Amino acid sequence: MNDDKVAVPGFNEAAYKEILNQAIGQIHSARILIARQVNNSTQSVYWNLGKLLSERKLEEGYGSGVVKQLSIDLKNEFPDMGLSPRNLWDMKRFYERYYRADTKLRQAVAVLPWGHNLLLINKVKDDSSAEFYAHEALAKGWSRDLLLNAIKMDNYGEARKQVKTHNFDQTLPEAHAEYANEVFKSTYNLGFLGVTEPIKELELENRLIAKIRAFILELGRGFSFIGNQYRLEYNAKEYFVDMLFFHRGLRSLVAIELKIGSFKAEYVGKMNLYLSLLDRLEKSETENPSIGIILCADKDHLDVEIALQDINKPIGVAEYQLLLPRAELQALVMNELNATQQDNE
Repeated sequence: MNDDKVAVPGFNEAAYKEILNQAIGQIHSARILIARQVNNSTQSVYWNLGKLLSERKLEEGYGSGVVKQLSIDLKNEFPDMGLSPRNLWDMKRFYERYYRADTKLRQAVAVLPWGHNLLLINKVKDDSSAEFYAHEALAKGWSRDLLLNAIKMDNYGEARKQVKTHNFDQTLPEAHAEYANEVFKSTYNLGFLGVTEPIKELELENRLIAKIRAFILELGRGFSFIGNQYRLEYNAKEYFVDMLFFHRGLRSLVAIELKIGSFKAEYVGKMNLYLSLLDRLEKSETENPSIGIILCADKDHLDVEIALQDINKPIGVAEYQLLLPRAELQALVMNELNATQQDNE
């Protein structure tokens, strides 16, 4: 072991060695799990180290010498881990931020990459929004930069404003309806298509098919693509579903119809027919009822509510955005410029 030592006023050698030995023990215990589940186990190490520092009541200032020496000794023992003093302090912040939090939030941040967690600690203060961003980042595979953009655009605030437009509560069993409500959103961002001018429905569909992986990420975790213009034949007639998916968690076929303009009530009748055909012709006995999503450029929730009132098939209506709204884009750019200017002052 390296003989480098840092003066630690107010801490005797025996007390320090106890902290060091406990820290080494935490890392050794977790390394068995790291081989099976690297990210989750690493977070567990960071959590336990943060807990150790917190319970020892070490604070930046008088505790800096202890943490600096701890970093030196731990890096000698585990040179492949990020155990700088700054990282150790961040582990303490991580533990103190979440140890009293709801179990769902703690489970969500436990499997996020460390860089994502540092971003949440620095940028998001309340538990409900932290849980929202953690779940979104996991479901959509967001990079750290995408997570930062989502926070700056206040995706959480926008999601809370949106009115859910579906009849899942009336047409699905309670537990299934609750899960479907979590899976489907009121608005989908299709900005990755690069649309800058008016576009026909078939062209929109073709662009989505060409970038189906990006579309599935926007839909969320659990979707498998089956096909587009999916053919259904019944009573010597043919019907074609724009896009057909299967959701593993819901165990349901999911039909998506794309509409260029605003929502119209007749779209619901057509979707209701498609779902009846899917349940009759395609759904297996072990699967749940098929679900329909009408994806349109604009919707009025009262119009949707009336249209769905007497429908017995689970249908949701969602909007899409082809471009980032200009006001949001300008605000995002200005916030970034102001932040950069403040950093340089």
